[in-house]
Amino acid sequence: MPRRDTAATPFPLTIYYDASCRMCNAEMRHLMLRNHAGKLVFIDASTADLSQAPADKATLMQSIHGVGADGQVYIGVDCLTRAYLGVGWAWVPRLAGLPLVADALDKLYPMLARNRYRLPLAPIAWVLEQGLQCTVRRQAAQAAKRSAACARGSDACDLKQPR
Repeated sequence: MPRRDTAATPFPLTIYYDASCRMCNAEMRHLMLRNHAGKLVFIDASTADLSQAPADKATLMQSIHGVGADGQVYIGVDCLTRAYLGVGWAWVPRLAGLPLVADALDKLYPMLARNRYRLPLAPIAWVLEQGLQCTVRRQAAQAAKRSAACARGSDACDLKQPR
């Protein structure tokens, strides 16, 4: 399956995901923590009103879907790579676009999505949760650094109000 140019992704990207899946939910929380620019909108396809969705609930629950600002629908790996681009992780789409990696992802994603409830949750959750913990720690350290800069009256304080 050929990849589109992810740089042409029209944001915001509305993502329909299965929040009842522990793995899916953890990855979306990962993205939510990094969504500082607000380029991503998250909709839980397992419980939300899907009257504006790009597909019916059964289809949305089979694989992740995203809808760009222009109405273009992205499914599976294509949606995920665009989501990571939206949070500033351009290396993810670059890596996913490499020929061997793209072929492997195109084969693995449908199997993973189809069997996501059967996968052993402990190792998957551990990997995703470790990533979340690193993100939270990094954000806390950045906030402490900003707070200290503001307390010193430093020009590095990004919370100063213009006069």
